Amino acid sequence: MGDEHVMIVDDEESILEWLSIALKKEGYQIDCAANGEEALKLFKQKKYDAIITDIKMPKVDGIELLKEIKSIDPSANVIMTTAFGSMESAIDALRGGASDYITKPFKIEEVKLRITKIVESERLRRENIYLKKELSRREEERKIIGKSAPLTNVLTMVARIAKSDSTVMIRGESGTGKELIAREIHNLSFRADRPFVTINCGALPETLLESELFGHKKGSFTGAIRDKQGLFQVADRGTFFLDEVGETSPGIQVKLLRVLQEKEVVQVGGTSPIKVDVRVIAATNEDLEEKMRDGDFRKDLFYRLNVIPLAIPSLKERREDIPLLVGYFLAKYCTKMGVPLKGISSGAMDVLMRYPWPGNVRELENAIERAIVLQEGDIVRVGDLPEKMMEEAPKQVFGSLREKEREAIVSALEETGGNASKAAKTLGIHPSTLYRKLKKYGIDHK
Repeated sequence: MGDEHVMIVDDEESILEWLSIALKKEGYQIDCAANGEEALKLFKQKKYDAIITDIKMPKVDGIELLKEIKSIDPSANVIMTTAFGSMESAIDALRGGASDYITKPFKIEEVKLRITKIVESERLRRENIYLKKELSRREEERKIIGKSAPLTNVLTMVARIAKSDSTVMIRGESGTGKELIAREIHNLSFRADRPFVTINCGALPETLLESELFGHKKGSFTGAIRDKQGLFQVADRGTFFLDEVGETSPGIQVKLLRVLQEKEVVQVGGTSPIKVDVRVIAATNEDLEEKMRDGDFRKDLFYRLNVIPLAIPSLKERREDIPLLVGYFLAKYCTKMGVPLKGISSGAMDVLMRYPWPGNVRELENAIERAIVLQEGDIVRVGDLPEKMMEEAPKQVFGSLREKEREAIVSALEETGGNASKAAKTLGIHPSTLYRKLKKYGIDHK
């Protein structure tokens, strides 16, 4: 406790004072409002864990205030206080979405108990939302697949550095799985039960990125209609993964340096610093040393981020992992699409093993997903792979594979007396695929 904000609304000053002193002693942060209008102003500026309001007040009464609050934030927790005997108002309040009601005169112990219950259920509600998101994300999450020496070395390093709080800089080509490695560091750390927050610094314009990272105060720019928490606050006591950190502007770099040095953020339009406890993992596929020489990346920020450098191998550096990855993605996408598990022909595997993989594991995953969507038989064959994989495969392999494929088609047509649809069935490919290949190889058929 200590971070929970409670608002008390009552037109009787003595009640405001009495409740606020008692609840401050319990560690709550309290704001007071003497009427409904004041309360609405405060509510629009700040997030409250609970609001205690009297029902009977001049101008905007408690029921009206409840409606206004619920129209702004349906999940707000409002406790109504009502004079003994006016049960009708209390029932109206509950119908209007109040979380609870207390009849006056009330004991302070009762108020404390009701607030503790509401604050606890609000905390659990937020945690459940977070956990549901986390669970659905984890179901989608890719595993780190592979047994090659380059990958094993990285995973050994990951296990060693996870327990420290040092900043990590992950270097690697696009599609090598830098985020997966960052998640693994988080999952093996003491922060594993706290949030893992991620942002791609290259995907947003500077003003939007600044607001996302550090938050903003209401009115600090057009469209800032409410205060907004930055992702550094969301990641508090957890891990923050900054992907493509080399894409940040000089202004953002200064603010990132402050977070790393002072462990605090200042919101856009704000003045007071907010303390944050976050482990930062950064990643880049750029040459940051060159960017520093060109004056596009701050040296002091680079040295703060590069405490533990970690290089992720490209897929062509760990080719022996390709069959394992192919098996994993075949199972993943066949399950996802509700089709029987497909195999892969030796010719197709041959192409995958020799292709240079500029897009790394992500490109391999996309190729397998595409093949499963297009392939109607039970085997992924060479023709189900993207054309460029064969075009970019070494010429001699490409040539021999083309020859083998042409021979297979000619022999299937001979066996079926030139019947293309029967030949397609024999080859385990869709007739439209076969017609495309007949045209490609200039083969005559009936």
